[in-house]
Amino acid sequence: MGVDGMGTGTWWFTAAACAAWAELLVAAALLRARRGDAGPGSAGAVPGPQALALLRGGRRAAVTVALVALHQHGAVAAGRKHTVRANGGPGRTRDPVQLGVHRSLRNALALRALALRPEARRAVDGLRAELGRTGLLRPPGRRRTARLLLAAAPATLAAGLLAGVGAEDGPGPGLVLAAGAPALLAALALWRLPPATRAARRLLAELRERHPLPAHRREVTDGRLVQLYVALYGDPALALFLPRFSRDGGLLGHRTPEGR
Repeated sequence: MGVDGMGTGTWWFTAAACAAWAELLVAAALLRARRGDAGPGSAGAVPGPQALALLRGGRRAAVTVALVALHQHGAVAAGRKHTVRANGGPGRTRDPVQLGVHRSLRNALALRALALRPEARRAVDGLRAELGRTGLLRPPGRRRTARLLLAAAPATLAAGLLAGVGAEDGPGPGLVLAAGAPALLAALALWRLPPATRAARRLLAELRERHPLPAHRREVTDGRLVQLYVALYGDPALALFLPRFSRDGGLLGHRTPEGR
C-alpha cells in the first residue's frame, strides 16, 4: 500500500495527474497577456497596417501589406508564374518590414517563399516582438515554452497511468476519467489559443466597424487607407483595390489564423 492506505498504482497516477496540472497552470500563466502592458487604447496610437495584418493573419499577411506598400511606390511588381519581383530600389521608405521584404527579392519569389526569407523573417519577428511588448501578441518565446509544457502534460498523465496499471491496486476508471479528461481538455483549449490576445481581437473588430470595406475601389484614393483595408480584410480588399497585381503576383488565397 502507498501513502495513507492509497494503492501504489493509484498513488502513481495521482502524482502524475498533479504534475500534469502543474504543467498546465504554468503554461496558462505563460500564455496570459501581461498586465500593465500598453493596450491598444492606452496611448491612443493604433498600430500600422503591417502590424494589424500580423495580428489578423500572421507573417504572410504582414508581408502582403508590405508588398502592397512597395507596389504603391513602384518598388515591386508581379513576376512570372505568380511571383513578385523587385522593380528598382525601395524608394524613400524606412519601414523595417518593407525594407526586409524588398531585400529578400533578389530573385522573383512566391509569397510563401518570400515570407520565409531571412531578411523578411527578421523584420517581421521584430514587429512581432514589439506587439508582444504591448500585450497585443503573446510573446513568441513564452508561447513556445507553453506549448512544450502543454505537450508534456498528456505524456505525464500517460506515464502515470502506465505506472499505475502495472502496479497492484491501480487507479479505477472513475479516477482516471475525473483526473485525466479535464486535464486533456484544458491542454487542448490552451493549445488552440491564437497568438493574438483578446485586446488585439477587440482592436481589429473595432477597426473593421469603423472602416467597413467599400463597395467600389474608387471610393478610396488614399494609398495608406488601401493598406489598412488589406490589413483588416485580406483577400477581399486585395481583389478590390489591386486585382491584377494580387492575381498575377500570387497574393490571393492565403488564409491563416489570427496572429500566426
